[in-house]
Order: sequence, then structure tokens, then C-alpha cells
Amino acid sequence: YTRVWIPDPNEVWRSAEIIKDYKEGDKSLRLKLEDETVCEYPIDRQGSQLPFLRNPDILVGENDLTALSYLHEPAVLHNLKVRFLESNHIYTYCGIVLVAINPYEQLPIYEQDVIYAYSGQNMGDMDPHIFAVAEEAYKQMARDEKNQSIIVSGESGAGKTVSAKYAMRFFATVGGSASDTNIEAKVLASSPIMEAIGNAKTTRNDNSSRFGKYIQIGFDKRYHIIGANMRTYLLEKSRVVFQAEDERNYHIFYQLCASASLPEFKDLSLTCAEDFFYTSQGGDTSIDGVDDADDFEKTRHAFTLLGVKESHQMAIFKIIASILHLGNLEIQAERDGDACSISGQDEHLNNFCSLLGVEHSQMQHWLCHRKFVTTAETYVKTMSVQQVVNARNALAKHIYAQLFNWIVEHVNKALHTTIKQHSFIGVLDIYGFETFEVNSFEQFCINYANEKLQQQFNLHVFKLEQEEYMKEQIPWTLIDFYDNQPCIDLIEAKLGILDLLDEECKVPKGTDQNWAQKLYDRHSASQHFQKPRMSNTSFIVVHFADKVEYQCEGFLEKNRDTVYEEQINILKASKYPMVADLFHDEKDSMPAPPVGKGTSSKISVRSARPAVKAANKEHKKTVGHQFRNSLHLLMETLNATTPHYVRCIKPNDEKLPFKFDPKRAVQQLRACGVLETIRISAAGYPSRWSYHDFLNRYRVLMKKRDISKNDKKQICKTLLENLITDPDKFQFGRTKIFFRAGQVAYLEKLRADKFRAATIMIQKTVRGWLQRLKYRRMKEAAVTIQRYTRGHLARRLADHLRKTRAAIIFQKQYRMLRIFRAFQNIRQSLPQGIILLEHKTTIIQKHARAWLARKQFLRLRCATVVLQCYYRRMKAKQELKALKIEARSAEHLKRLNIGMENKVVQLQRKVDEQNKEYKLLNEQLSALTSAHSTEMKKLKKELEQYQQSQGDGNQLVDLQEEIESLQLELKKAHSERKIIEDAYVKEKDLLKKVSIGFLLCCLCVVAEFMGRNRGGLLPHTQHGFVAGQSCLTNLISFYDQVTYHLDKGEEIDVIYLDFKKAFDLVSHDHLLVKLANCGLDLTTIC
Repeated sequence: YTRVWIPDPNEVWRSAEIIKDYKEGDKSLRLKLEDETVCEYPIDRQGSQLPFLRNPDILVGENDLTALSYLHEPAVLHNLKVRFLESNHIYTYCGIVLVAINPYEQLPIYEQDVIYAYSGQNMGDMDPHIFAVAEEAYKQMARDEKNQSIIVSGESGAGKTVSAKYAMRFFATVGGSASDTNIEAKVLASSPIMEAIGNAKTTRNDNSSRFGKYIQIGFDKRYHIIGANMRTYLLEKSRVVFQAEDERNYHIFYQLCASASLPEFKDLSLTCAEDFFYTSQGGDTSIDGVDDADDFEKTRHAFTLLGVKESHQMAIFKIIASILHLGNLEIQAERDGDACSISGQDEHLNNFCSLLGVEHSQMQHWLCHRKFVTTAETYVKTMSVQQVVNARNALAKHIYAQLFNWIVEHVNKALHTTIKQHSFIGVLDIYGFETFEVNSFEQFCINYANEKLQQQFNLHVFKLEQEEYMKEQIPWTLIDFYDNQPCIDLIEAKLGILDLLDEECKVPKGTDQNWAQKLYDRHSASQHFQKPRMSNTSFIVVHFADKVEYQCEGFLEKNRDTVYEEQINILKASKYPMVADLFHDEKDSMPAPPVGKGTSSKISVRSARPAVKAANKEHKKTVGHQFRNSLHLLMETLNATTPHYVRCIKPNDEKLPFKFDPKRAVQQLRACGVLETIRISAAGYPSRWSYHDFLNRYRVLMKKRDISKNDKKQICKTLLENLITDPDKFQFGRTKIFFRAGQVAYLEKLRADKFRAATIMIQKTVRGWLQRLKYRRMKEAAVTIQRYTRGHLARRLADHLRKTRAAIIFQKQYRMLRIFRAFQNIRQSLPQGIILLEHKTTIIQKHARAWLARKQFLRLRCATVVLQCYYRRMKAKQELKALKIEARSAEHLKRLNIGMENKVVQLQRKVDEQNKEYKLLNEQLSALTSAHSTEMKKLKKELEQYQQSQGDGNQLVDLQEEIESLQLELKKAHSERKIIEDAYVKEKDLLKKVSIGFLLCCLCVVAEFMGRNRGGLLPHTQHGFVAGQSCLTNLISFYDQVTYHLDKGEEIDVIYLDFKKAFDLVSHDHLLVKLANCGLDLTTIC
């Protein structure tokens, strides 16, 4: 049966088999699911969308998705699921993309020997691996002398950071520095530092990177590592001041609190993380299996390895501790509610000022006040409690963002080298596409970046497809693929979403609602922009992966990213050079003091190159503008390199090892562009086989004379032309054969059918041979067993007979011997005369006993005969008495009547049959007579005519002979008729005699009865005499009727009925008695 994929609400796609052939016009398909359930699948008549076909089993589990014959979403999902769950393979190729599924457990596939195993190998020679992608990038860099990029993307918890870390470990191992600078160790040492300051625990991942980074690893002419450089994107600053339930702040805060008991950290005035507002909002401050104190030691060691001085390290830790104290400030509201204050005795404020080296009173004042500058004057205004809290949070985020940038800058300094860089490999670890229930400015920027990356990805995949066709000299046409340039233009073009956002930010009283209305007015006609039906403060952007609805609230504030200048000036005046330099550097290098985002923004962009110093405050660049510029710079870098793609997939949200959730997986596959890669590949020739591999696999479909040829290309061409009639379904390249989607599955079906037929033939022959062999063996064994059994039974029988015969002989001899000895003993004990006397006595006794027995026998025989005579006489008397009693009963007469009735009925039937036969003969005779007369007349006429006309004598003789023969037949018919008439008359007379004789007998009996009764011989009453007279009268009249009817030839049954009526008038009992006395039996009379 044909196997297909149908949509399923739980598993996304479900396998089924078509058990009924589909005909054009059918409204549904009859399918059988894997659990043997039969269902009807409706067909979309308008879209003509049939279910997706399943790949043959030989292709399931392929390590490259593009090798599948049917390229579509269910095939990709099923192949990944089979490899992940059944084979525990977390890596799968999808053309140039490596799909990596997070196993959520440590696997032994990243050791040093595995790195050396993949080093020097081609990408398809070994199983898919992140090391294979890194080796391919390293090899192309050396071969083509072109910079490379590895783009690692995916949502939080998918394993992006780990994949990027393993890629850098591979480069550090195979491209170790030739000098003693140990630069590869420094490159690897940057990872724990960046994880400490940029990673945090989320509900999806315990070590989630909350920023994107692009690390360039530089190589010299000998392709040894000489240095590295890091660029960061999308820092989530809002996590510094707010964490959701069951989440944590950045790791460095908890590491510092866990090590607060160390002597060198006594001045930081830190306690456990639960005591600080900025680290306790998420609840639990620990992570299972993670030792924050131990990780802090690793972080400090990494700082030392990168050359960060101890003084700078302490300054970093002081700044981090000051942020924690800043979050614990107690803000007291004034009476009117429009003003508030912070106590000068606040312990945390004192710690904050002392750690940063700023003036206590100034910071206390400007945390609760704000300065406004107009053309006429400058005045200071108090702020409400909520405004102070927002300003405090903005300051905390800004301090951390500046510290983050400073650390990144010093890491780059440590990884910088004076040696001229020949080439580099970049590793981009960045957010994947995001869509939540509530999406704001952060998700908009992330999805905008993914749109740019997806466009670059599509163009690169299309370019590689085109180059492959050209290299193989395949005629090709332009492949239509999804270009998301209209969506990008909607965001970044002139008067696009970002331009309108920046314009609204410049308006003094600009609001999110006004900005949303401008978007509706400007872009309502765009196919990538939609307005929600139920909201006027949100908008929908149709991205390449999905539709996303963004809430406009907070966009303007996050885009402005406002931090009060008075607070920054206080920090610039710090007595600690590092703190002062931290914010002075900001003014000199950044166009806007914030260099980040607003109070709840997740975005912080470090400029990739120095920007022109802003002339005044009004020309500050917004966060969106900064992000757009840095993204353009990133795209320029990526476009100048050869990209390699790693798409990380999160298999489930529970972080369970080797558990696969199809819904989550397919959502990420759609978002990361894997399915788009499949679609582009499927539009051309997705399946490709080398001539050697194709010949080895499908030679079973070829004929023997074709295989004998030496030209493999010609053999393959002949085979495909015979098997596939449509020439557009395949193309012959220089080294490969290219197939359209579905053709490999068709060839696999033909191959499987061929193997199945051959297998059946082999199985049939082998099974027959085995059964014949088994039968012969069983037959021989049975015959052998039977032979031995029969021999054993025969021997046992012979032995039994022999022993039985011997036993009988022994018994006979023993008995004889015993009797003989007894006789001898008696004989010896008695005298000789006595023995002779006893012998004679025995003879006399014998004869006497015989005589007595004969006499007794004769006496008994005579007595027996006498007894028999008396007994027989007694039985005869009893029988006679019973007969007399029975003769007197009416029942006896009825039984006699029944016998007579049966006899009469039989006679009547016989007479009827004779009458019918007589009538039939009469009819035949009449017919013969009439035919004879007619024939005679005819013959006479013909004779006369003949005599008159011809006068031929011979003909006359024939006619005469014919007349004579007819006369003989007529005589014969007359004689037969006479015989039948005679037989009928005899039967009639016989019946008449019988009936009359019976009646006469009855009359005689009645008459004699009446005469005797009249004479007083019988003791009957006068009534009986009168009845007898009446009976006689009736019998006489009945006799006359019988005679009359018989003379007329009437049927006997009518006569019998009349006779029965008359006979019933006579008393049965008297008649029977009379018959018995007269010695007559009614049965005899009948």
C-alpha cells in the first residue's frame, strides 16, 4: 500500500496507508493508521492538496535530509525524530545546514580523539558533527583563501553556546599557535568570562546566553591561530533589574555572592543572593548541579589568563556589588506623593557610593530629582516614587551595560595580536526567531535580525544550487524561492517601521498610540503588515517564519533608552579611574550616552566601529538606529565570507534527555529556515547520485548485456531511459545524476519489487528443497524406527512363545512327576491284593451307576411328556375360551370388516385398472380400424388410378402385399381385443360369484339362526328373532340389488357400501355366535 502523511493535532504529522485506490473525483481517501484504525481523509477539492507521500524505508534515517526522495515537512520531521530517538544521533545535515538537536545530557563525542578523527576529512565522509562543519570551514579557508563564517542560531536552550564553544575548541586544537603565546587557550578562556557576565538561568535553559556574539578567530599564512576579536549584540539589560518566576540574574552576581566570605571581598559588604532585590525576584537563587563559588574561581582564572590585572578585577567586582546595593535602596515617599527621598543613613546607599567612589550627597540628591534646561532658565524638579524607581533601574542597567562593553573590549585587547592576519573564521552565536504571547521592542529587533540572516541564508543556498548545476553542466532554470526583501523593506526602508519610530521619538509629546496610527495609515496596503481587528495599539508583521503581533506600548521609551545626565556626570567624577574612564569612554566613542536601551529594554548594541561624535543632545541616535547600523555591518561581514550554518533545535521544554516533542521541533524548523532550504532544494534536483554509487545500487534493474559495457555513464543512461519515461525527471551531469523529487523513491520501489520477486523465488526453491530433504530424512528415520521396532517386537514375541512353551513343558512334567510320585507312594504303602480288589470294585460301580442313570433318565422323560400334555391341554382350553370371548365381541367383527374392506378396495382398484386398459385398447382399436379403412380407400383409389394410367404389374403387387400386411395387423388387433374382453368377463364373473357367494352364505347363516331360534334351540328373546327377520329381509333385497348392479357392470365400491349398511342391521353378537356354532369363520367366508 502507498504510505502517506496526514496532519495530526498531537504529533503534527501521522503516518497512514491508502487501502483503497484513489480515483479522480473522489472526495476522500480511505486510510489505515499505524494502530490499525481505518479512517476517511477528506481531500481539498479546490486546492487539490493530496497527502504527502512517505519515503521508502531505505531512506529513513539518512544523515542528509536532501537525500530524501520526498522533501517536505513531515519527511524532515520524521527523519530527525528517528535519528534522534532510535540512533541517538543529534546531528543531521540538511544540505549545507547542520541541524543540531540538544540531547540535554553530556555525550562522549567531543573528546580530543574525535577532533583528530574529523580533522582532514571531507564533510560527507563521516557522520554529521559540529567538528565536520568546523573542519569544512577550516579546509575552505586554507583551500580558497577566503574568510569563513559559522552561523549558529536557535532559540534559548537549543544549544547555541555549546555548539559555538565546541567549534572554537576544534579551531584551537587543529590550528594551534606556532609561538608560545598560547593564544588558543586565551580564546577558550573567553568563554567562561562571557558566560558569567552574559548568561543567566531562564525557564527554558539553565545557562542561557542573553546576548549575541560574533567571534572572529584570526589565522596567519600557515593557518595557525594568531588572535581573536569579539563583537556583541542584543544584550538583555532588563534582566539586571527584573527576573521572571524561576529565573535568575546574570551568573556573575550569584558567583560574587557565593564568594563574599573571602577576605579580599570583605569591603564589598555582600551577603547571600537572597538578601538582594536584583537577585531574588525569581525565587530560587541556585541551580541544580552548579557550584557558583567554583564557577567564580574559573571566571577569575580566565580573567588572569587573559591578562586582566588584579586591580581591574577588583574594580569589576566592586561595580557589580554596587549594582546589588543600588537595587536595595529604600525610597521614602513624601506627604504629597509627588516627591520622595532616600535616607542619608541608608546602608546600601553608603556602600554604593563608597564602592563607586562618588559623592554621597550628590548621588542621594540626583537619584530623587531631575534637572530641566530650557532656553530661558534651568530648574530642578522632584520625582515620584515610581519615577525614582524607574530612574534607579535605568542607572543600574546602564552601569552593567557599560561594564559589559568594557569587559568585551579588554577581552579583545587580550586576544589581539600584532601579527598580520591572513584570514579569519567567524562564529556567530545569536538569537533565533522569537514569538511569545506578548511581543515588544526586544522581539521586534531580534526578529528583524533573523529576517536579515534568513535573506542572506536563502541567497547563499540558491547560489550554491546554481553553482552545483553549472559545475555539473546541467541545464537549469531560475528557481522560485521566497524572498523576504519586502518584509525587510517594511522594517528598515525609508518611512518604514523604524523610521516612523525614530520620527515619533523626536516629537516632544510623541506617544505609542500616535506611532501605531501612523503605521496603520502608512503600511496598511503592505502584504507583510496587518492591523489586528480587536486592537488599536498593536500591529502584525508577517515574517518568514510566522505572523507576530507586537504590542506598541513601550516601544518609544525603549527606543529612546533614557538615562538622566546628572547621574552619569556623578559617575564620571568618580575618584576611581576605572569608573570614571568607563563613562568618559562612552562619551567619546558613542553618539548617545545611553548606548543601550530603556528601562525595560533587552537590547544593547556595541558599535562595531567608532562613530562621529554627536554635536549636541538633540542628535542622539536611538536604539533602533544603532541596532540597524550594527546589523548592516554584520551582514557586510557575513556577505564577505563563506557561511556555514548550524541550526540548533530544542527538542522539549522540560529539559529531559532524548525526549522529542514534534510540535516544538516543527515550530523551530519553520523558524530557522531548514524547511526553506528543503523547499529550494526540492524545486530543482534534490536527489543526486554519483555514477558509481547509482550503478552499484541499481544494477539489479539492468539486463546482463547492459552490465557488460564498460561505459558506466552509458549504462546508467540506458537504464533510466527504460525506467523513467519523462526525460525532465532526471539529468546527467559530469560526475552525478540529478533526480527530481520522488524519482529515487520510484527507483527504490522498482528495486524492492525486483528483490521481492527474487526473494520469493529463492524462498520457494529453498523451502521446497528443505521440505523434501526433511521429508526424506523423516521417511528414512520412520522406516528405520519401524524396522527396529518390528524386529524388537518379533524378538520379544519369539522369546515369549519360547518361554511359554518351556513353562508349559515344565508344568506338565512337574504335575506328572508329582502325581506319579503320589501314586508310587500309595502303591508302595498298600498290598498287591487289595489293589486288585479295589480295581474290580471300581468297574462294578461304574456299570451300576450307568444303569441307575439311564433308569432315572427314562422316568424323568415320561413324567415330562405327561406334564407337557397336561400343560398343552390347559393352554388350549384357555385359548379356546379367549377365542370364544373374542368372537362374541364387536371389536372382533370390526377387525374382520376392516380386512374385508381392504380386500374389496383392492378388487375395485384392479377392476378400475382393467377398465382403463380396456377403454384404451378400444380406442386404439377404433383408431386402427378407422385408419385401416381410410388407408384401404386411399389404396383402392391409387390402385385404380395406377391401373388406368400405367398398368404396371409390379406396383400392383406391392400394394397388394401392403394390404395383406395391414389385414394381418388388423386381425392381430382383433385377437388382442378379444383376449382383453375375455379377461374382463372372467374377472367380472369372478367378482360376481364372490359377492353372491358371500351374500348367500350370510343369508343361510341368518336363516339357520332364525330357524333355530324359532325352534327354541338357542336361548334368545323374541326381540332377537324379530331382528333376525329384519336382517334377512334386508339381505335378500340387497342381494337383488347386487345382482342388478353387477349385470349393469357398475363399480364394486357402491355395492359394498350398500351391503355394509344392510349388514350393520344384523346383530353382530348373534351372527358371530351363529357362525361359531355352525363351524364357520367369517374370515374364511371372506
